[in-house]
Amino acid sequence: MGFKMGIVGLPNVGKSTLFNALTKTAAAQAANFPFCTIEPNVGEVAVPDARLDKLAEIAKSKEVIPTRMTFVDIAGLVKGASKGEGLGNQFLANIREVDAIAHVLRCFEDGDVTHVEGRVDPVADAETIETELMLADLESIEKRRANLVRKLKGNDKEAQQQDRLLAAAQAVLEDGKPARVVEVDAEDAKAWKMLQLLSTKPVLYVCNVAEEESVEGNAHSAAVAKMAAAQGNSHVIISARIEEEISQLDAEEAEMFLGEMGLEEPGLDRLIRAGYELLHLETYFTVGPKEARAWTIRQGTAAPQAAGVIHGDFEKGFIRAETVAYADFIACNGEAGARDAGKLRAEGKGYIVQDGDVMHFLFNA
Repeated sequence: MGFKMGIVGLPNVGKSTLFNALTKTAAAQAANFPFCTIEPNVGEVAVPDARLDKLAEIAKSKEVIPTRMTFVDIAGLVKGASKGEGLGNQFLANIREVDAIAHVLRCFEDGDVTHVEGRVDPVADAETIETELMLADLESIEKRRANLVRKLKGNDKEAQQQDRLLAAAQAVLEDGKPARVVEVDAEDAKAWKMLQLLSTKPVLYVCNVAEEESVEGNAHSAAVAKMAAAQGNSHVIISARIEEEISQLDAEEAEMFLGEMGLEEPGLDRLIRAGYELLHLETYFTVGPKEARAWTIRQGTAAPQAAGVIHGDFEKGFIRAETVAYADFIACNGEAGARDAGKLRAEGKGYIVQDGDVMHFLFNA
């Protein structure tokens, strides 16, 4: 399981440039005019993980298969989108399809690149999009609650639950807060997710800065960091132009270029890590002579469900998992060494998979 992250922002903030860099394609047209991205461009990227290469080296795996992340470059939003302004309706529909939002904010000054509002103010830009998502949610909630009236009169339990959750969301939205601040009990979690409210999506702020500000950021990115901290969200500082240049280089050239810029790693790596933290994801591995492969699961996933990510039959017929922690696999120079050292464990259905676990599943076909 990977996850799908929507890249959003006002027009001309660098969304498509970042998308091009991340997917190493020119599929999204980066141009200096609003709405150059009409249809949401979708691209998959391999999730970089140095651990996978080390595991493959020890196991002499013929093939290395990283887990993947999907990025969706969504059309630029403008004020009034919740009422259908610009490409508002399409934008809002595309947002519903993603797991999280990477909100690209313009944190660079450039007189040659126009700003749709005529000024550079990333905090105000963030508020514009958040407001439009909240307004769209309010409109949706009012319609849905009106449609539930007949079922509520008939004491429909499912309708009662849905109306209660919608009312809770409506209360916080009318108070000027996004629906994601609503505290939802475990028994309501599935129904809450089914509401598909736009302002429940986790948000990662991406501060797009000039090349020379890619290490430390600037006053604009500092303001975004303060805003993100106040909201309990996170942020990353990236120069989309640098990422675009790196994407055209081979590994050795890219490493040299990063060194010259004073950067330890590409912005892609930071963005993916931040995305994993945002969605509470982690990675486990399967390793053998044929292939070394990474798999993405949510934190707290039990062994049978982790096995199900590979194939549904693995979950249905789960017997047990043979597990070695990543550090032990490396220290013992592979599975055989780990077994001899007593580091290979047999785990049952209740085992919660840990990040970096090397797994082998036994199941009934």
